[in-house]
Amino acid sequence: MEAPHSPAADAAPGTRPARPTGPPADRPAVRLTVASPERMRELGRELAALLRPGDLVMLTGELGAGKTTLTRGLGEGLGVRGAVTSPTFVIARVHPSLVGGPALVHVDAYRLGGGLDEMEDLDLDVSLPDSVVVVEWGDGKVEELSDDRLHVVIHRTVGGDTSVQTDADTDMDTEGDPAADGTDERRTVTLTGYGSRWSDADLATLAH
Repeated sequence: MEAPHSPAADAAPGTRPARPTGPPADRPAVRLTVASPERMRELGRELAALLRPGDLVMLTGELGAGKTTLTRGLGEGLGVRGAVTSPTFVIARVHPSLVGGPALVHVDAYRLGGGLDEMEDLDLDVSLPDSVVVVEWGDGKVEELSDDRLHVVIHRTVGGDTSVQTDADTDMDTEGDPAADGTDERRTVTLTGYGSRWSDADLATLAH
């Protein structure tokens, strides 16, 4: 498995290049409210239209927040083969494209400790630079896969705000999942692009 090139590979041994600690100054994060699982899936399909081979998407959110639902929509938008389900028990799944586009590599990094090294040890039959890589629970583990990445944070929405905002602050309250009867399925989704790949990407098009 070939990993995407990162400037970290060119650094002197024992050193690590500084990484951005926030969104690009000219491209603030986009925050929107998703009212239902169906809308979360639709958001994934819309996001797929902005993705291209080599993209790394990191998904952060509590259990049941909607990470896999969003990824299912991504798979539909990318036109890949196979049902997108939680990869918890296999760590990673590869969904080849049915339309000549990039494959979708869906990773659950919850049990990964070493990030890049362990990703390479998975021996996925795919070249990551030719794929869209979506990683759940990847914070602090897989950033070395690429300096360019899209970080998607999903939280339960508190209150009745359904407006779309731009906001770099993703440190919001994360309470339990909505009741099984669906009394409150709303989620706040914050998308932050890091690196030159996302400096000119118009994530605001996802807000409507």
